[in-house]
Amino acid sequence: MPLSYVFLIPVAFAFLAFGLAARRASAIPSGEAGKLHSLPKYHGYLVALSILVPSFLLIIAWLMLEPVILRSVVVSALPDLTRDAATPSQLSLIVSQVQQAATGTTFGTPEPYILEGARTLVAAQQLSRWLLPVVVVAICLLAIFLILPRISLRFRARDKTERVIRGILIVCATVSILATVGILASLVFEGFRFFSLVPLTEFLFGTRWDTQIAIRPDQVASSGAFGAIPVFAGTLMIALIAMAVATPVGLFAAIYMAEFASPLVRGVVKPLIEVLAGIPTIVYGFFAVLIVSPAIREWGAAIGLSISPTAAIVPGLVMGVMLIPFISSLADDAINAVPTSLRDGSLGLGANRNETVTKVILPAALPGIVGGILLATSRAIGETMIVVMAAGLTANLTANPFEGVTTVTVQIVTLLIGDTAFDNPKTLAAFGLGLSLFVATLGLNLLALGIVRKYREQYD
Repeated sequence: MPLSYVFLIPVAFAFLAFGLAARRASAIPSGEAGKLHSLPKYHGYLVALSILVPSFLLIIAWLMLEPVILRSVVVSALPDLTRDAATPSQLSLIVSQVQQAATGTTFGTPEPYILEGARTLVAAQQLSRWLLPVVVVAICLLAIFLILPRISLRFRARDKTERVIRGILIVCATVSILATVGILASLVFEGFRFFSLVPLTEFLFGTRWDTQIAIRPDQVASSGAFGAIPVFAGTLMIALIAMAVATPVGLFAAIYMAEFASPLVRGVVKPLIEVLAGIPTIVYGFFAVLIVSPAIREWGAAIGLSISPTAAIVPGLVMGVMLIPFISSLADDAINAVPTSLRDGSLGLGANRNETVTKVILPAALPGIVGGILLATSRAIGETMIVVMAAGLTANLTANPFEGVTTVTVQIVTLLIGDTAFDNPKTLAAFGLGLSLFVATLGLNLLALGIVRKYREQYD
C-alpha cells in the first residue's frame, strides 16, 4: 500500500469518529441529573485526537525503525561465511548491493546470495507496508470502542481534550528546545575539537585563511592557515553593502505606506514589495551571477575600473534587494504601533504632516525600526545561497568592494562538500566558523529584541 494512504487512514477514521461522538453526545437528554458537561463537539475532538495522536506516533516510529529492521533482516539472510568474514564497511557495501538488486538498478550479474537477499528484502518490505495499515486500523478501532461507550451526561470531554492539546503543545515546544540545544551542543563540541587543533588566537586574529592541508599521508598540500579575519571581513563587507541598500529603501517605503499613501496605493504597493520576500534565494543568486555581475563589470570597463567577477558589491546589492521587504515590513509595523494620540497631539499643535513624521512618529517608532534593522543584519550575515553563487572562494582581506571576497557561509559550504572525515582541522574549521556565526547572529537578535522590549514600553 502506498505510504500516503497510510496517513489518510487515521484522518478518515477521525472524521467518522468525530461525527459519531458528537451525534451520540447530542442525543443524551438533559434532566434532573443536570446538563451535558461538555459540548458535543468536545466529545468529537476527544475521539479524533485519541485516533490521530497514537496513529501518527506509530507511523513515525514505524518509518524510523523500518530501515534498521530491514537491514537486520538482510544481514541475517546472508550466508554465515560471508556475514562473519565481512568488516562493518564491507557489510554496509553488501547491504547496499542488496538494496540496489531489490530495486533493479544493478550493473552486471549479482552474486547468488545478493539476489537471495534482494528477494528477502522485497518480501520484508511488502510485509511491512501491509502490516502498518492493519495496525493503524486496529488502533483507530480501539480508540473508537474505548471512548464512545464512555460518553455520558457528566463525561468531562472538554477537560480531557484540553489536557491532550496541552500535552501536544508541551511536546512540540520541548522538541523545538531540544533541537536548538542539540544544534548548539554539536557546534560547541566540534568547535572545541577544532580549537584544540588550532589556537583560538590564530583563528580570531590571523590574517591568512588557507584550508588546503594534507588529510592523508600520501597527499601533498600546503601547511594551512586558519586566520579567519579575511573571512569575517568579507562577510561584514557584503552585509554592510546589503544594509546600505535595504535600510533606506525599506525605511522610506514603510514611511510612505504608513503615513502618506492612500489605502488604494498601500493595498497595491505593499503586496508588490512583499513579493520579493517570497522569491527563493537561489533565484536571487542566478540573478546576481547572470545579470548584476556582467552589468557591473561592463559599467566598470566603461569608466576604466577593473571589477572582479566575484566582487563583493554583486552579492551585496542583490542581498540588499532581498532584505527590502524584511525591513519595510518591520518598520511599517513599528510606525503603525505608534499611538494615534501622538499624531493627533502633534497635528493639533500646528505641526504639518512632514514635521509630525520626522519629529514625533519616527522618534517614537525608532526602537522598533532599529530592532528590525539589526534583525535584517543578522539575516544578511547568515545568508548562504546568494553568496555561494555570487561571492568568491578565496579569502581576500580588502576594503575594496570591487574585489572578490569570501564569507563565512561560503567557506562552511566549501569545507563540507565531498567525502569528508571529521578528524582534521580542514573539516572541523567549518564548525569553528559555524560557532562564530551562531554567536554573532544570536547576539544581534538578542540586542534587537532587547532594544524593542526596553523602549517600546514607553509608548504603550
